[in-house]
This record gives sequence, structure tokens and C-alpha cells, in this order.
Amino acid sequence: MAGTTTVLLARARRRYRKVLEDRRWLLEREREAAARTAVTAERARIARELHDIVSHKVSLMVVQASAAREVLATLPNEAETALRAVEGAGRDAMTELRHLLGLLAPSPDGEDTPAHSDLSALAPQPSLSQLGTLVDRIAFAGLPVEVRISGEPRPLAPGIDVTAYRIIQEALTNALKYGDGGKAAVTVRYADHSLRVEVLNSGPSVLFGDGTSTGPSPSERRDAGAGRGLIGLRERVAVYGGHFDARRRIGGGYRVRARIPLERP
Repeated sequence: MAGTTTVLLARARRRYRKVLEDRRWLLEREREAAARTAVTAERARIARELHDIVSHKVSLMVVQASAAREVLATLPNEAETALRAVEGAGRDAMTELRHLLGLLAPSPDGEDTPAHSDLSALAPQPSLSQLGTLVDRIAFAGLPVEVRISGEPRPLAPGIDVTAYRIIQEALTNALKYGDGGKAAVTVRYADHSLRVEVLNSGPSVLFGDGTSTGPSPSERRDAGAGRGLIGLRERVAVYGGHFDARRRIGGGYRVRARIPLERP
């Protein structure tokens, strides 16, 4: 009887150890999967930030450099102004990149904190409070922009504030690069429970054309060039349970529209 009991206890211990080993293995696999998911999400976030910074600033620099080249011989003062704008856009891009890289760099002592302990020395994340500066730069580069603010402006969560700014920045940058002239209109509406952002720009109608062009239309070039940026914006908005839509307008031009809930679902 005692021998049987000993055998049963030994079997029970082996089963218990096996259960513990299986559970430990599952927990380890879950931790690895969670780590991979976190890394993927962080890579996507960094890619969005880099795209927003580089695409916008470099686009402005290209437009201004082109304008300076065209008037360099005949209007040297205007050319100098355009080149100063190129310099300013480059400096701004470097500041934002240093901010992003400073937040990503590990500290010298190996702690999981930014290498720059004085975060106040880094440039702040953009927000709707900087909308005027953004619009001025776009207008100076050649795209007139009308801004409409409705509702009662109020402080927003930092992530929502950055997302709204990036939506407007990306839409105006694409309009400047692919709009072939015209103008743009930005609407920001502070509703009771959501923030609504819309950017419209004029352009050739998708219904009527001169029929002489054999290459891609301005709208098709825009769709091809803005793909990564629009995907990133849709991902940003989805984080907050919002809705994002970007499409060509039947009457001509392009429309980007987003609704971001101010209360998490």
C-alpha cells in the first residue's frame, strides 16, 4: 500500500512539473509575441514621425529652391528670400529630427530614458497652436490657404493635438506638391465630443479634362505620392477610435477629412 502511494505521489509530482513547464513555456511565448508586437508598433510610429517631418520639410525646400532657381538671374532679392526659406525649413527639420532621435537614443548609463536628460531643451511636438506658422509657410511656398475655426477651442490631449496637426500638414504638403496651383481651405471644428478636421484643395475636375494628356493626372500623381502618408494618418486616427477619409473631389481637387473622439471609446 505504501509503495503504491509513493508511486502515485511521484506521478502526481511529474504531472505537476509538466504543467508548470508547459505554463512557463506559454508565458515565455506570450512575452515574446508581446515584445514583437511592441517593436512593430514602435517602428510604425517612428516611420510615421520621420515621414511627417522629412516629407513636409523637404517638399517645402524643393519648392522654394525651384522658385529661387527660376528668378535667380532676374530677381535676386526674391531668390534670396526663397533661399532663406529653404534654410529655415532645413533648420526646422534638423530640430525636429534631433528631438525624435534624442527621445530614441539610450542614456549612457543604460537606463531606459532618453540620452538628453533636459527634455525642455528639445523642440516640443507640433500642435494646432502652430497652425498659423504652418499655413504661413505653405502660403509663402505658393499655395494660398484659408483657415476656419469653429466651436470653442480648448486644450486637447497631446496625442490628439499632434494627430490633428499632422493631418493638416500632410494634406497641405500633398496639395502643394501635386495640386498644380489653386488654393486650399482648412477647417477645424471643436465639437462637444469630437474634433473634426477637413482640408480641401482645388484642382482639375476628375469629370472634365482637355483630353490631351497621356500621362498620369494630378490626382493620380497625388494618390501615388501620398500613399504612405495617408496610411500613417489613418493609423494615427484609428488609435483614438476616429474616422479618416481621403479622396478626390468630383468637382476637382482633393479632400482629407478626419473625426477624432475626444473621449476614448
